[in-house]
Amino acid sequence: MIAIDLTGKNALVTGAARGLGAAMASALADAGASVMVADLLDEEGRHTAEQISKSGVAAGFVHLDVRDDASWAAAVAATVDTLGGYDIHVNNAGIENSALLADIDADALGAMLAVNIMGTALGIKHAFRAMRPGGLPGGGGVVINISSVSATIAFPGIAGYSATKSAVDRLTRVAAMEAGKLGYGVRVNCIYPGLVPTAMGVKLAADLTAVGLFDSPEAAVDAVVAQTPAGRLGEPADMADAVVFLASDAARFITGIGLPVDGGMGM
Repeated sequence: MIAIDLTGKNALVTGAARGLGAAMASALADAGASVMVADLLDEEGRHTAEQISKSGVAAGFVHLDVRDDASWAAAVAATVDTLGGYDIHVNNAGIENSALLADIDADALGAMLAVNIMGTALGIKHAFRAMRPGGLPGGGGVVINISSVSATIAFPGIAGYSATKSAVDRLTRVAAMEAGKLGYGVRVNCIYPGLVPTAMGVKLAADLTAVGLFDSPEAAVDAVVAQTPAGRLGEPADMADAVVFLASDAARFITGIGLPVDGGMGM
């Protein structure tokens, strides 16, 4: 068994100022990787990077709007310049807006399409351009996209979010095929997180209550737990450990997959 040691690797994690992204960035650092925290939340992002640097690895923060090509180009350049390389890319940034299909708001849906789908696609684009032969570091690498258990189940009130996370799964598989066929030296995988009580998870429970699907946020959470064989919500560390595994040489022959990290909810 190969011990998970990412010493000498350099990672860019989007949406890493807080929540799951911060946990993923911290876990990668704990495994020895240098980490660039990328987010729109400048103050929180800088604080997360400062906390990670206390573990003894190099860490930095870069402002990133995942919807913007130029912002991506600048973030990748800053990662290589600050960390000295670029081997691991985690597309974690995402947003969720709940609504019944009969009540979908076009602007809210458009926002999810822009961040969750276009943001992930642009992230893959810029990771490939940098990691493939002839790219800025050009040494190959790993791309890990964050999908959701909602891509694998039919849960009411989150049709738009489910659609965008299903798209992340498809992007992952096509990207893995292209990277392999074109000799990029990049593995591409995704994970399907279950519900985690981060700020987004808490908002989801409140939103599902607001649209009339549940009597309270607590009832919404209970419904999720009831559908989960493991009998609990996920924890940030559950998702972060899966990312570390997929980023490591222990997963060296794994590409194009979606890994459920959902306590069995999506089986």
